[in-house]
Amino acid sequence: MKHLNLLLCALLIFVSFQSYFFVNPAKLNSAALTSVSVTLANSRLSYYGEVGTASLAGDSTIAIRTSGGSGPDLNSTHLFPGDTVNVGPNGAKTVATIIDGTNFALSTPLTVGAPVGGSIFATQSGVVTVAFTLASQIPANGYLRITIPDPAANGNDGAPNTAATLALNGWDLNGVSATDITVSGGTGCNWNATETVTAGTGSGHTIDATTTTACTAGTVTATIGSTKNLVNPAKISAGHSVGTADYYQWNVATWDSNPATGALIDQTDVSVAVIEGVLISATVDETLTFSIAGVSADSGTTGTCGITRTASTPDSSSVAVPWGTLSPGYTAATHNASQLLTVTTNADGGYAVTAIANDQMGKDGKACTTTEDGDESCIKDTACGASPCSHTAPIDWTADPSSYPGLGYSLEEVTTGAASFEYNDTGTFYAKQFADQQAGQPAQTIMTEAGPVDTSQVYVCYRIDITVLQPAGYYYNKVRYTATSTF
Repeated sequence: MKHLNLLLCALLIFVSFQSYFFVNPAKLNSAALTSVSVTLANSRLSYYGEVGTASLAGDSTIAIRTSGGSGPDLNSTHLFPGDTVNVGPNGAKTVATIIDGTNFALSTPLTVGAPVGGSIFATQSGVVTVAFTLASQIPANGYLRITIPDPAANGNDGAPNTAATLALNGWDLNGVSATDITVSGGTGCNWNATETVTAGTGSGHTIDATTTTACTAGTVTATIGSTKNLVNPAKISAGHSVGTADYYQWNVATWDSNPATGALIDQTDVSVAVIEGVLISATVDETLTFSIAGVSADSGTTGTCGITRTASTPDSSSVAVPWGTLSPGYTAATHNASQLLTVTTNADGGYAVTAIANDQMGKDGKACTTTEDGDESCIKDTACGASPCSHTAPIDWTADPSSYPGLGYSLEEVTTGAASFEYNDTGTFYAKQFADQQAGQPAQTIMTEAGPVDTSQVYVCYRIDITVLQPAGYYYNKVRYTATSTF
C-alpha cells in the first residue's frame, strides 16, 4: 500500500509539471530584423562653441572661446563659410569667412551684442531614411517603433546637443512631427498616415507607426524629415577625436501592439555615425587679359566689316593703323583697315571695353579746335550722313563716303553679342565717331559681356576719307581702349 501511495504521488507531480508548461509556455526571444539601415542625408556633426570676447551690436567679427567653457568646439576647425550660425541671441547669421583658427566673420553684423560664453552653434540636419526587411510577421494593429538617441534635457529646442559622453548625447528632435514622417512598403502592410512622435528626456525620442493590416514580409522604409529635420549632435566634450566618427545606437523594433503593453516581435540596434565635414577650398585669382591684334591679309572679308581686302589695303598692327599717304576720294580697298580685340576673364560680372580718342586727327598732333571743312588743323570726324552720326549714335555711312569725309569706325563680332553695335545693323557700314576727350566726351563702350568668357572677340573697322581741300601734312590722333572686368 505504501508503494502504491508513492507511485500515485509521483504521477500527480509529473502531471502538475506538464500542466504548468502547457498553460505557461516559455516566451521566445525576439529575432533580429534583417538588412537594417539608417541613412543620414547629412552626417556632419553640428558645431557648438562659445563667444570668447564680448561682441557688440554692429560687430561682424566673432572670437571663439578656446578654454574654460562648456562648448566642445574650441576653434574654427569645423565651422565653414556659408554655414548658418547663431551667435548669442542673434539667430540665422551666415559665416562669410574663416579668419583664422579662433575668429570668423559674418556676412551681416550682429543685431544685438553677444556676451562672453554666449553660445555659437551651427546646426546640421537632413532627411533620415530607415529601412529594414521583416524577419517575422507584424499582425494587424501592430507597431513599428524607431528609437533615436537623445540628451537628458533640451532635446527638442532646435539647438544641437552636447554632453560628456556619447551615452548622454544625441539628436535634437527640433519639432519634428507626423507631417514630417512617411512610412511605406512591406507585403500586406497598410500604414496609418499619422505617426506618433514623442520627445525623449534621456531614454530616446520615439516614432511609432501602425499598420491596420498584417505585414507578412518585405522591406519597410521610414523617412524622417521634411519641413522639420532632426538636428545632428555636436561632438562630445571629452574623448572625441577630430576626423573620427562618433557612433550612436538607433533601435528599430516591431511590436504586436502598443509597445507600452504589447509584446516585442523583432528588433535591431543600428550604429549611426556622425563626423566632421571636409572643407575643400582653393583660391582662384581674378584674371583679365586684353589684347589688340593687327589685320594684314591681302584678300578676303574676314574682320573687315564687309570690305574686301587687297594688297593695297593698309595693314594694321597691335599698336598702329598706318594709312600711309592718303589721296582724296574714297576707295574701299585703300580707305579701310581693322584690328582684332580679344578679352578673356573669369569675372562673374563679365567685362566692358571702352574706346576714346584724345582728339580728332590733328596736323602734327595739334589740337583740333574746330571741325569745319578745310580747317588746316585736323581731319575731322565723319558725319556719316545727312543725319549725322556721333560718338553715341551710329548712322549708315555707306551710300557716299566721299560726301561725308573724315574718320569713323564700325564693329564686327566674332563672338555673338559682344559688340555694342555691328556694321550691318542698318545698311552696310553702320558707323560712329570716336569719343573725343579734348571735347569733353566720355569714353564709349564698344564691347561687353555679362559673365566669365574665354576669348571674346570683336573687330574694330576704321574708315577714313579726305577732300581735295585737305592741307598737306602729317595728321594723327591716339585711340585708347580700356578693358574693365567686374568681379
